[in-house]
Amino acid sequence: MTNTQKPTPKEWDTFVLNHPRGHFLQLSAWGEQKSAYDWSYDRVALFDGETIIGGAQILFRPLPMKLGTMAYIPYGATVTDASQWSTLWDAIHACAKSHGAAFLKWEPGFYYNEDPTQWGFSESPQRIQPPRTLMIDITGDDDVIQKRMNQGTRRNIRKAYKNAIRYYEASPDDLPHFTNMMTITGKRNAFGVHEPAYYDLMYKLFVPDHAALFLAEHEGDTLAANLVISVGNTAVYLEGASSNEKRNLMAAYGVQWEAIQWAKKRGCQYYDMWGVPDEDRETLEVQFKNRNDGLWGVYRFKRGWGGDIIRSAGAWDFVYNRIIYTAYKTALRIRS
Repeated sequence: MTNTQKPTPKEWDTFVLNHPRGHFLQLSAWGEQKSAYDWSYDRVALFDGETIIGGAQILFRPLPMKLGTMAYIPYGATVTDASQWSTLWDAIHACAKSHGAAFLKWEPGFYYNEDPTQWGFSESPQRIQPPRTLMIDITGDDDVIQKRMNQGTRRNIRKAYKNAIRYYEASPDDLPHFTNMMTITGKRNAFGVHEPAYYDLMYKLFVPDHAALFLAEHEGDTLAANLVISVGNTAVYLEGASSNEKRNLMAAYGVQWEAIQWAKKRGCQYYDMWGVPDEDRETLEVQFKNRNDGLWGVYRFKRGWGGDIIRSAGAWDFVYNRIIYTAYKTALRIRS
């Protein structure tokens, strides 16, 4: 008989790691990560006996002027049978309301074929995760994988291994090298980065069980870094950074290749480049040489690794308080 209860972190992570649609944004560690930065979290799960058969990790963020919270489900919820959706949504809504949610934002993620409107959701005016990505097939041997890339990327990988660069998995003592390069990369490519403590906490929570941080060092200079996280058959290239020095040595290509090798050893079949401009491939290919704003600056690097451009199911909202939700949408329009 199905019953609803709050799972332990261990029970929940076991379910996420073994579910075909499991994602790192649903791991208990991600709840801990976000709870240190203005969010809180809760979990609901459907149990059949002692086995979880469905559930969701829900994040909560306070709205301005003490108007309650925004509830948010990133890359969940998940069930093992479609008949469980109704029961799960009842549990999710009850949980969200208990945390004072004015509305629930849901981003189902990739490869999701259900229609959210059947459960009362409407398309959201705001997305939190990048909706489009480049997914690389990393099955086969090294030659097969590299044949899926463009010629320039293959050449740069070879060059990255001809310059006496040391590639290695970082220890906690190496984190300042990474955070310094994140700041440099953010300034160079005009995007925001987190404070060093954010990355320190992520390392503590995710490495080594779910993630690895790769660094490239040459004659005492740290040149590039790659933070990769894996769940199930997919690894995600979550953060990348590079120095302004010795860029001709192509260390950024070396750390990416090291991360792909790590993912393969963990049994991953796919490597998610995590965020490209939200345009179709034809538009991407026409414009990438002339644009550097937003995700365009990193698309030039990512496109060379091959793969398929895919789009998530987007963002969807379920409203509990219509007045507050209308104010939220108005604020978004003013801000944009």
